[in-house]
Amino acid sequence: MSGAPRVGAVIITMGNRPDELRALLDSVAEQEGDPVEVVVVGNGSPVPDVPEGVRTVELPENLGIPGGRNAGIEAFGPGGRDADILLFLDDDGLLARKDTAELCRQAFAADDRLGIISFRIADPETGVTQRRHVPRLRASDPMRSSRVTTFLGGANAVRTKVFAEVGGLPDEFFYAHEETDLAWRALDAGWMIDYRSDMVLYHPTTAPSRHAVYHRMVARNRVWLARRNLPAPLVPVYLGVWLLLTLARRPSGPALKAWFGGFREGWTTPCGPRRPMRWRTVWRLTRLGRPPVI
Repeated sequence: MSGAPRVGAVIITMGNRPDELRALLDSVAEQEGDPVEVVVVGNGSPVPDVPEGVRTVELPENLGIPGGRNAGIEAFGPGGRDADILLFLDDDGLLARKDTAELCRQAFAADDRLGIISFRIADPETGVTQRRHVPRLRASDPMRSSRVTTFLGGANAVRTKVFAEVGGLPDEFFYAHEETDLAWRALDAGWMIDYRSDMVLYHPTTAPSRHAVYHRMVARNRVWLARRNLPAPLVPVYLGVWLLLTLARRPSGPALKAWFGGFREGWTTPCGPRRPMRWRTVWRLTRLGRPPVI
């Protein structure tokens, strides 16, 4: 990047958290360095009142998380080319520090192969980071930054060259695993992903299962993820491991029924283009601590 990298932010909203959205926008406006240009996407709903200078896009229908974020990317030009870095932030989050955008600029400028940064998510009252919000298998110490193989969808920064090279998020996923799909494609193209514990998004502690479609979408998209991205011999291994893990967690009867329904749907419905990663990427993922079988 020559000169100061241009930083933008994409926030999708259903219009039902106007106070939280305004607080997030205020935290973005308070970032040090050059101003961060913000686009708020109303995902099938009107966008609440936003400060002057914040651009808005209102989609006529809910396109899901990846579809909404892709619309935000395109608001910065094809593939987001009018920005060098895009932040993706949940509308009920809040940037904890005023130097997050500047830390992103420094990180991307220092490492030409760094493509994605995953922020640390912390509860605003307790400061606790849930284990599931640390994007690696060894997640006991959320304060340890490291190279990782995936990232958190609502708290991250992406170099827009990644989108130009490998494309955006998979629209058809709607919800769940779209980040890993993009991460695997980026890693296969030679980009790296960092988890940074010093880049913090405050977000209330929640359970992902609060979403009514959680179990079906998680299972369906897990199958799609494998079908789209893994070498053929690894597809049954990866999905077999996740089947055993799901059973070991002893979900309720209705949850398990929804999960198996989604698993079946993943095999019987189109998943988008198949571009299996190279075996050297499988080895890179393994060396980074997460072979693509778990």
